[in-house]
Formats: sequence, C-alpha cells, structure tokens
Amino acid sequence: MINNDFRQPHDTRGPERRGLPPTIRRAIGFAECLTWLVGAAALSAWAWLHVTGAAGAHRELERFAAMRAAAALEAAAPDQTLWSPTRVRAWRGTLVRATPAPLAVLRIPRIGLEAPVLEGTDEWTLNRAVGHVADTAGPGDDGNCAIAGHRDGFFRRLKDVAVGDDVELDTIRGVELYRVERIWIVEPADVSVLGRTAARALTLVTCYPFYFVGSAPHRFIVRAVRAASAHG
Repeated sequence: MINNDFRQPHDTRGPERRGLPPTIRRAIGFAECLTWLVGAAALSAWAWLHVTGAAGAHRELERFAAMRAAAALEAAAPDQTLWSPTRVRAWRGTLVRATPAPLAVLRIPRIGLEAPVLEGTDEWTLNRAVGHVADTAGPGDDGNCAIAGHRDGFFRRLKDVAVGDDVELDTIRGVELYRVERIWIVEPADVSVLGRTAARALTLVTCYPFYFVGSAPHRFIVRAVRAASAHG
C-alpha cells in the first residue's frame, strides 16, 4: 500500500522564487550574499570607529589633564619678583615635563627664599628648582650637603643673606634648622667648598655678581651649620 502521507522535502525558497529561472535565482542569491557582506563590513567599520574614537577621546582627555596640571603648576609659581625675564621663561619651559619628587624644601625666612631641592645640577633641574650637588651629603644627612642654584632665579635672594640667618631644610624626616655662619666668594675652580665637614652643614652655591651681564666670573658661597630641630 502506498503511504499517502509521504511528503516531498521542504523547499526553503519562498514561493515567489520557486518558479523563477535558475539564472535569476542565482542573481538574487548573489545579491543577498552581497547585502550580508556589506552589512558586516559596515558593522566592522562602526566598531573600529567606536574603538578608535574612544581611544582618541581618551588621549584628548589625558592631554587636557596634562595642560591643566601645567597651568596649576604655573599658578603655584614661586615668588619670581627678583628673577630675570630669561629665568622666568626658562622656569615656565620646565612645566611641560613632570617634576620628580623633591628631596627637600630649602627656606631662609628672613629673605623670603623658598625652593624645592631636586637631585642634580643640570640645566633643566636648575631652571625648575635648586639642585643637590652630586657626591656631597644628602639633605638631612651627616656631612656637607651642597645645593646649587641660579643667581638670577631662586638664589638671587641670597644677595640679602647675612650671618646668623636661620635656614630651614624640610625633608621627609622633619624640619632641620641651620644657621648661616659664613659667607664668602671663590673662583669657579675652587671646589674645596664642597669638601666634607665634621658637623652637619649646608653649603649654598651660586654665581656672582648677582646682576653681572654675561657669564659671572665668581661663585658666591653660603655656609650654614646645624642648629637644632625645628619640629618633626
């Protein structure tokens, strides 16, 4: 007996395509594939633009943050009343680069000197702050700690320093108090001022005269010795 329930395999093509010639059906299939490919390409392009756009936006936000940080640093500029215009411009030029954490902060209250102390005496460092001279005792350590600065920048205020002035050195260990005991002038080649001392001392070095036009011929030296701990 013939099973009348026997069914032909289901034709997945829509009724509107079953009667079309093979050539037209192939053309329609190709068009469908092309549509899918175009859609996939458009989706990929959107995803790429979304990712790169987000990355670009992130870079712009970082750039804005860096500019705002630089503006904040400039807003917190040290007192530059006595500085030369050249040194002020040089200080501003240092703001494009991140400043390392200072070793200490040097203060001489009577003459209004306050300066961060960074490691080294290269040009960038001395434009940005005052610098600890290599191979001398570190700030707050026993021995002779030498600190250099530009005569037309942070250390121009040394022109008014006097024997007996208090000098504060603020480090992570607290504030140490020093007192100026000697001021003198030496030749540039005289490095004896950097020599070791038995007592804990600060030696401040800058060029002299303070308002000399051109390369100053001498060095102005301030020696301060440990007095007591101010606090900390």
